[in-house]
This record gives sequence, structure tokens and C-alpha cells, in this order.
Amino acid sequence: MAYTLRGRLDSRLAAVLAPLAAACVLALALHVWWPVELAAIMIAVGVLLDLTVYHRFIAYQPAWAALPLGLLELGAVMGLAIPLNVDAPLVPALAFYWGAWLLAQALGHAVLPLARLSYGDDGGQLGRAGPGIAVAGLVVLAAAGGVAWATQPPIVRLAAGVHDGPLVVDTPQRLYGEPGAVVRGGIVVTADDVTVRDVAVLGGAHGIEVDGAERVLLERVSVLGATLDGINVRRSTVTIRDCVVTEPAGTHAQGIDISFGFDLAPSTIEGCTVTGGMEGIVTHFAHVRVRDNRVSDTSLRGITLTEMSMGKVEDNEVAGALGVGIFCGDYSHCSIEGNTVVGTRPDLASGDRTRLGFGIVSHYGAHAELDGNRLEGNARPVASFLRATVEAGS
Repeated sequence: MAYTLRGRLDSRLAAVLAPLAAACVLALALHVWWPVELAAIMIAVGVLLDLTVYHRFIAYQPAWAALPLGLLELGAVMGLAIPLNVDAPLVPALAFYWGAWLLAQALGHAVLPLARLSYGDDGGQLGRAGPGIAVAGLVVLAAAGGVAWATQPPIVRLAAGVHDGPLVVDTPQRLYGEPGAVVRGGIVVTADDVTVRDVAVLGGAHGIEVDGAERVLLERVSVLGATLDGINVRRSTVTIRDCVVTEPAGTHAQGIDISFGFDLAPSTIEGCTVTGGMEGIVTHFAHVRVRDNRVSDTSLRGITLTEMSMGKVEDNEVAGALGVGIFCGDYSHCSIEGNTVVGTRPDLASGDRTRLGFGIVSHYGAHAELDGNRLEGNARPVASFLRATVEAGS
């Protein structure tokens, strides 16, 4: 079909109106805004390509071209969603995109040609209905933006200086620390839809504790001197980004522990630096993605997924661990890709043959898939024990 420029825009906006409305309904029902953000990016990418590429270089668009162009737009949408921090789960986001794409094909090839018999001859133009559809789309976007703005959790600013804790966050809010804001004694989060950003925590059994909460973001937080866990997460879904956990105060202290949330949405730990402690990052019965972190000088294991956890351990750096660098244990399923594990030392004092300085260990019924890891200066590279398996990739 040979589209005119207006025909492309009319057809584009007609196709995205229903997905945009669906995104608004999903956002309100799920209390998340990624569907609206994703729909807005899809519209922006499509209109921009219509104006700058399709109209100029594709005078006639055969039906078969819809699939490669759809893949092109998907790549552009994902390329924008990542730097814009659209926190969309991958599978639902892909399902939403391809559902919208299938609807657009049905409209363009069946519904619109039947509803407007001159659709093909007019190059996809919808006549008087075109401007109305455009206005309707703008109204839906404006309404969604207004609702999003009105329902955002309040912003609470923590002034510079030392604040005695534990600080309990039991209502949805954004807790932002001013430069120099320190909480002594820990922060406890028990509410959904909470953001804690730019706050330093000193001491406490758990530096930051998240209990029974979802949609929690911990960003650019630092924890110093916790006696049990720097960050402790139970029955919750969190994103922990660009954190620092150092100088644990107890002999059994850990850096970050996410546990008992396997049936919840996946959690993410990314861009964090964890130094010292028994285990730097550990999960128990949880679904977690661990990526782009730096873990060093641990006394038990560097990064651990255990107790039937499932997750990806990718692009992390583990250095100077005692015993094991990366551990997948107890019937967990672990994808371990692109990590650098260096300088893992044997723990001879333990008398445990599974702790003889292995870079990566799969243990007790676990299954670890390895691909593209760099293992250097470890006493031993990779091992499996007690009916565990290791599957090596390229």
C-alpha cells in the first residue's frame, strides 16, 4: 500500500488509541506506570519514524514489510526505555508491544479498509475522523499524566545531619536525602510504593530492612557497619541500584540478602558495591537478577543464589572471596553470564572440599548455566557437588 504522510499518521494514531487506553487501565489496576510510559514511547517512536524514515524512503509499503518494521520499532522502543528507566518487566512489556502490533495489523489490513472503502485509494487517510482520533489520543495521554501526577507518593526530604533511627517508612512515599543526610540505627520499609534515595545509614542490625512490601526502590543508598545485613529484604519486591555496603560489624554479617519472595515479581540488584561480610549478595527462595555489581573480600561466598532461587547473575565482578566466588545451591536455577571472578582463595581451615577456592560452584541439585565468564587467579575454576549440574555455554 502507498501511504501518504497524513495517511501514515492517521493510521498510526488509530492503531495506538486502544493500546493507550488499555495501558491507562493497567496502570490504574496494577498501581504501576510503566504501561503508560511504554505506550507513550511506542507512539513517539512510531510517529518519528513515519515523519523521518517511512514517508521519505518507503513510498510503497508491502504487507510483508510490517514484520521487519515492527522489529525495528521494537528495538527503538527498548533502546529508549532503558536509558529513560522505564521499570517494565520484560515479558509483560513484550506482550503489550506485540499485542499492540497485532491490533495495528488487524486494523490496517481488515477493519479500516472495510470501515472506509476509500482507505487504500486515500493512502491510509481517515478523512474527518483523523483529527478526532489525534485529539482523543492527546486527551487520553493528558488524563493519564494527570492521574499519575495526582497519585504519586509524597516526597519527604531528609535534611543534612544525623537522624536517630530506626526510621520506619510505613506509608507510600519518596524519601530523598539531602547531601549529608545520615540515619543512625537503620531504616525499616513496610509499605508498598516506596523510594529511598541518597541516604546514608550507620549501624543497626539491618542497615535497611524491607518487609512485606512491593515496588520498593533503594537508590544511591549506603550502609556502613550493620551487624547482620546491610540490606535485608523479606517477602518483598525491590530494585536496589547503585548502593554501597561496607564494613560489616558482625562476624556473620552479610551485604545484601533477598529472601522468601519467589512467588512475587522479580527483584533486581544492580550497580552496587559490597565489601566484606560473610556473603556479599545472597538470595534464598527468591527470583532475583544480580547484575553489574562489585563484590570483594567476603569470608564465605561472594554471590549466592540458594534454596530454590531462580535468577541471572550477569556482568558482576567478584574479587578476593574466601572459599567460593559465585555459588548456585539447593535446587536453584542460575544463569551465570559475563562475570569476572578473580582471586578466590581456598578455605583450608573449614575442612570443606567444596570451599577450596572455586570461582563458581553448583551445589546440591542446583543447575547453573555458564556463559562468557572470566575466571582468573582462583585456586580452582568451576565445580559441581551433590547431584548439581553445570551447563557451559560459549
